[in-house]
Amino acid sequence: MLYETVTNEWGEVTYVPTTSGNLLLAALILALLTVAMWFVRKNTRKLSVRQLVACAAAIALGTVLSHIKLFHFPTGGSITLFSMLIVCLPGYWFGLGAGLLTGVSYGILQILIDPYILFPAQLVVDYLLAFGALGLSGLFAHVRDGLVKGYLAGILGRYFFSVLSGWIFFGTYAWEGWGALPYSIVYNASYIFFEASVTICLLRLPPVKQAMIRVKKTITE
Repeated sequence: MLYETVTNEWGEVTYVPTTSGNLLLAALILALLTVAMWFVRKNTRKLSVRQLVACAAAIALGTVLSHIKLFHFPTGGSITLFSMLIVCLPGYWFGLGAGLLTGVSYGILQILIDPYILFPAQLVVDYLLAFGALGLSGLFAHVRDGLVKGYLAGILGRYFFSVLSGWIFFGTYAWEGWGALPYSIVYNASYIFFEASVTICLLRLPPVKQAMIRVKKTITE
């Protein structure tokens, strides 16, 4: 068995990876990195080893920050200490491919460490697609104010898939008098856009903005 069912603190039956499931997820992360390394050897314009190390560091730091939760909602979702920004950085540094690789790997790692899965199909939407969408930051890697624009793209991508998941899988949690879709729109906006607004305010500070530019220049040269 790749997963088992457990009852969480709110009395919900959730799916948790077994040892075999964790090994499979770890293998998926290694497979993603192996594919990326193959591209390194195949085409030097793809990710370099140094860039892969930077992506791995972003995944690790983003995971650590995701556990510093300023507020955690009982039915999923939390306001963290800039974890989404960290996961968006590889896309801003190296482009869309690196961004998507980082986002999907981060999502897989979240399944390993802190899963909240009520339905097996939810795993794909909430973890692979929603977190993978943070890699859309790479769409703006080479434009003016690319970090802010890319971060917004990643946030909107994650929000889309989180709303989709809430609509499909969590409609029964809708507040009294609310439909599943309106509930999901408001619920997911409450934590995703709060963290995003604080993050954008931080990125707009001149010292932070200049520091981010210097970091990108150092890593990409």
